[in-house]
Amino acid sequence: MRSETQSALIVTIPAAEEAVAPHRARFDKAAAWGVPAHVTILYPFMPPSDIDTHVIGRLDAAVSSVPRSQATFDRTEWFGTNVLWLAPTPDGVFKALTAAVADAFHGYQPYGGEHEEVIPHLTVGHDVPEIQLRDAEAGVLPHLPIRAEITVVGLWCGTEAPASWHQMTAIPLG
Repeated sequence: MRSETQSALIVTIPAAEEAVAPHRARFDKAAAWGVPAHVTILYPFMPPSDIDTHVIGRLDAAVSSVPRSQATFDRTEWFGTNVLWLAPTPDGVFKALTAAVADAFHGYQPYGGEHEEVIPHLTVGHDVPEIQLRDAEAGVLPHLPIRAEITVVGLWCGTEAPASWHQMTAIPLG
């Protein structure tokens, strides 16, 4: 377990909690850390001890360059057979936020630069047998579509300890 404190920029999707919370509690370790249903904008971000008013100002400039929007989560998708997620439509606001923040902070790329293409998504579950994720999918589908207002990006920090993550600040979109 990683014990150091980390940070992330996310858009929480409270409207999805009813549909995904029971499944995330079982199949997404971030839920146990206290991270709510969300779409990741940039993770990992800088160590929280390095975040100061200058960094918040740069984040504010980047995030406010993207207009507020709406998204609908109307279908499930998969990464292979071991990650179940909800797809936002349109996904442009999330892509624009990720690009704006990554451009403002070149040393911090989404998922550490691990993926060539970053696909906006709300994780339902991962890294468990596919049959369990198929059952979760069946439980989520009746709740769709889920509509969300995309108005703020949250700066969250915590460790892999249970219930350790919390929001440091919320940064409004333009």
